[in-house]
Amino acid sequence: MSRIKSENYFHAEPEKLNCAQSILKGFQKEFGIDDSTIVQFRAWGGGRVEGGTCGALFAANYLLEKRGLPKINAEFAQRAGAERCIDIKKENKTPCITCVKIADEIIERIISESK
Repeated sequence: MSRIKSENYFHAEPEKLNCAQSILKGFQKEFGIDDSTIVQFRAWGGGRVEGGTCGALFAANYLLEKRGLPKINAEFAQRAGAERCIDIKKENKTPCITCVKIADEIIERIISESK
């Protein structure tokens, strides 16, 4: 059975997960993330990460760090237009769901390359 991509969880009923939570949910089995951690990440959606970092980027780095893999800030910023939520949305007009897709694709590629 293939993994359900993170963007399919973004704002979907019944949970209405934010960008950070959607990334964790999309990789929940692969990284052994429990439901309580996903609930905790509600605090980091919508640019509420310290410094205004995108929640999808924050969650992606959280997962990769669990495996000792490098952060994805540079590649994410190149594709999304920035690292900070406000810059991504206001200046680059990149929708949140696109950020979730970008982070999901990068994580998926990195974990497949690290095997």
